[in-house]
Amino acid sequence: MSTLDAPCHRINNPRMKSILALVMVCLLSMFAQAKPNILIILVDDLGYGDLSCYGAKDLKTPNIDALMADGMRFDSFYANCPVCSPTRAALLSGTYPDLVGVPGVIRTHPQSNWGWLSKKAVLLPNPLKAVGYHTAIIGKWHLGLASPNTPNERGFDYFKGFLCDMIDDYYKHRRHGINYFRENEKEIDPRGHATDLFTTWAIDYLNNRKLSKKPFFIYLAYNAPHTPIQPPNHWYKKVKTREKGISDKRAKLVALIEHLDEGIGDVVATLKKNDQYENTLIIFTSDNGGQENVGGTNGPHRGGKQDMYEGGIKVPTCAVWNGHIKPGGRSNLRGLSMDIYPTACEAAGAKVPEYVEGVSILPTLLGQPQKFQRDMVFVRREGGAKYNGQDYHAFRRGDWKLVHNSPYEPLELYNLAEDPLEKNNMASRTPKIFNELKSALRKHYQRAGQVPWQRPVK
Repeated sequence: MSTLDAPCHRINNPRMKSILALVMVCLLSMFAQAKPNILIILVDDLGYGDLSCYGAKDLKTPNIDALMADGMRFDSFYANCPVCSPTRAALLSGTYPDLVGVPGVIRTHPQSNWGWLSKKAVLLPNPLKAVGYHTAIIGKWHLGLASPNTPNERGFDYFKGFLCDMIDDYYKHRRHGINYFRENEKEIDPRGHATDLFTTWAIDYLNNRKLSKKPFFIYLAYNAPHTPIQPPNHWYKKVKTREKGISDKRAKLVALIEHLDEGIGDVVATLKKNDQYENTLIIFTSDNGGQENVGGTNGPHRGGKQDMYEGGIKVPTCAVWNGHIKPGGRSNLRGLSMDIYPTACEAAGAKVPEYVEGVSILPTLLGQPQKFQRDMVFVRREGGAKYNGQDYHAFRRGDWKLVHNSPYEPLELYNLAEDPLEKNNMASRTPKIFNELKSALRKHYQRAGQVPWQRPVK
């Protein structure tokens, strides 16, 4: 028997076959573990100009800055809406929020509520669970206050946080006198600052997953720096001492952001301590622009939270995945919150539902050429005297942006390449483009108009 024949002969040996089978099992197990853990950090009302790495001079965010430096930072990333609920619906459903029944903010009282999450929306934890992930949400939900739209009913294995739109006090944890804090379906009443609680609970979750063979997906949704602007007092004093001449209003917001930054740093440090960081895809972003009347800034951009101008929808964003995303990267790709869904699915090897209109930006993250042209639609429906239940919106095609910043004001048109600060309304000077964008926006309205956004009447 020749030497070349010998290996073939030995493979037929039952003992060798068993060894090879064991090796294959091990290899398959290793492949399964290669699926990245996924951590999405969503902060609330953080403006484009309120991180030191995005140009802020009066605040220090070393931990978020380090995260940005460790991966790819985006300079042209957009929230799907200038307010909370719709952006969260877009992120977790992978499509435009008004197409899944959330054109506005979900609130406690029916007369103030402008959204009902469609049962047809397949939220992000579901395709990830289908490929072996354990799924968790820590922090702010804001997509439903009761069954059937609670986190556990919409795909999350574990939930610890609050259901509602905001909390009226970072320490007392109530909204309109109602306790919306839950651990899964159980009402809880924890003590401490909400930011600290969410940080601690996220760390607890990471520690509990340390020895598990299953990859995890954790959606960490902080309430900060949303109103009320209520930092721990020692953080406020530190900022006032350090930043000479800073106003009390601005100092409180800066302190709340710096306190948030510390919490995010603690979460990242836990990933590293647990040897989870090396194979965790981390995406950091904000749900909308900063709130200007409480001291928020949005860099050079016009407007802020609630506005359809760039300051209301352009948000600081980055992605980190050690060994896959090159540190120190910058991208001007125009991403949207809803793109996070297919991106996470592609990284995990999960199937993306057919209805999803977000685009995976994983090729960009991995340093591969990626170009796509698409219209971008931003819609919000709101009640109260200011909006009276009407929609207002923005529509972008290429460098042209149609803006309807109030239901009762004329539409405006800007060329962002020539006029990034949105100062020169071109509506009357370029009627052809103006009418084309209006027509395209109406088509989106026709689609969205078919989707109920109120709780079905029994």
